[in-house]
Amino acid sequence: MSPVVKNVTPDGRHGGDTGKEKSSCKFYTMKMKLKYFLSVMLVVFCSVALAACKSDGEPEPDPGTGNGPTPGTENYAEQNLLRAIEIADAAFENHFEGNTMKMARYYNPYTGVRSSETGSIWMYTAAIEAVNAVLHGLKALKDDGQPMLYNNHFDRYAEQLYKLYDAADFYLGTFSLVSYTQTKSWSVYAVNRASNKGAANVTGVLNVYDDQMWLVREYVEAYKLTGKEEYLAKAEYLTEYVLDGWDCTRASNSEERGGIPWGPGYVTKHSCSNGPMVSPLVWLYELYKDRNDEIEYRYIDATDRQTRRSEMRKKSEHYLDFAKRIYAWQKRYLLRPDNGVYDDMMGGCSPGSPSTERINGVTYRRGITCNDRVGPPITYNSGTMLSGAADLYRATGEATYLNDAKDLADKSFNHFATLGQTKPGYYTYDLSGFRNWFNGVLMRGYADIYSAYPNVSICLKSFQDNLDYGYKNYLYKHVLPTNLLVGWSREASNNNVEGMFAFAFAAEYAVLAKYEMEKE
Repeated sequence: MSPVVKNVTPDGRHGGDTGKEKSSCKFYTMKMKLKYFLSVMLVVFCSVALAACKSDGEPEPDPGTGNGPTPGTENYAEQNLLRAIEIADAAFENHFEGNTMKMARYYNPYTGVRSSETGSIWMYTAAIEAVNAVLHGLKALKDDGQPMLYNNHFDRYAEQLYKLYDAADFYLGTFSLVSYTQTKSWSVYAVNRASNKGAANVTGVLNVYDDQMWLVREYVEAYKLTGKEEYLAKAEYLTEYVLDGWDCTRASNSEERGGIPWGPGYVTKHSCSNGPMVSPLVWLYELYKDRNDEIEYRYIDATDRQTRRSEMRKKSEHYLDFAKRIYAWQKRYLLRPDNGVYDDMMGGCSPGSPSTERINGVTYRRGITCNDRVGPPITYNSGTMLSGAADLYRATGEATYLNDAKDLADKSFNHFATLGQTKPGYYTYDLSGFRNWFNGVLMRGYADIYSAYPNVSICLKSFQDNLDYGYKNYLYKHVLPTNLLVGWSREASNNNVEGMFAFAFAAEYAVLAKYEMEKE
């Protein structure tokens, strides 16, 4: 999560009237004609009466689309995917400018105004995530013997994926970093977009490790979906950069301090700069587990706690080892014992800012000791660990990961979802700040563990219900409101939508499409 953020939440939201589809019928008797005439007059009267109660210029949503197919059917999976494509296509049209793929942070479907503020790399990655989710859904339908949507959309979405990958270079920059084991020049992604490719400022706090992690996740997915080697190469390069940020310094008991700070310009160690890396490390392990490719592993000697060493080891061993270590560190330090979900970060750190030390005449980053677990719990911090546990269980078969996942699934739903708070029969999730996107990460965690723990179907249904309610009642020009259960603001100018939220909704629909196929 990029550190430069704002929170703009429209207020005064409400829902407008929804239309209903009418069937075309013939009336062969005067009696039926009279009934038809009276029903039309009643609809007109009600419409006029409702309009009289509405404020001038109040925005109207698009008509609903009816009940749709039954959950758990092939048609329902296809409907989810079609809605994902519809919302994603509109988001690209609304938030992106031309061939440069410059992303506007906000778009207002009622005023047609696109913000001058550009989205950060984190927000930009939400678009890549949505494209990958759609591509996964298309492949799942094709593999199930339903190739039509795949044939119609896969190639154009694969092309869109590459455009996003290529234009991400506007966020790319190069700097030299003194880390725990070396000094090296890196080309990584900045928080903010530059006017030219490769010219972004990535020094200090202007790049963060979790932004690189989300790109690693999506580039590994992109490789698996398309087979393009450049996606994998970029993912592994960024993985090396992230793991270079792992605090491998030794405490007095010779144990690694562990944990990855938010970025090279920070000392606090966050859930968001550790948990997101677990799953892609497992995916990389799975790609290399039957190969002998090697990678350099840099570490600090446990005996004297100072000597920097390196050795070559198999990539599969390296990636799985770090997946386990990062998972174990976050579970040890950030899992709340009172309610079983994950806190936000470890603070109370010493030193209080990034600093270096000289060892044998060479400068290295000083190790960080953090003592305070700080909240509040946020959905995506639990979501990434839920996905990580699911992936580690699949890769290793170790029951501990499955038990962790089951416990976290139950307790996270209990903590974050409230039945009937906003609308009877629907679960409410906190939508403040960037939680619309955060909540989607939790939903993905439920989908990842479903095959091993089908009880999460109720959790996934809560997201499906909310999306469907928003789609049927408040969809406007193919855009969903920030609050799916409440709708749009009475004032048209208040209806700015975050681009990353639009892409999050598209990704959720696509993930749910794949989940529906799995349920069958």
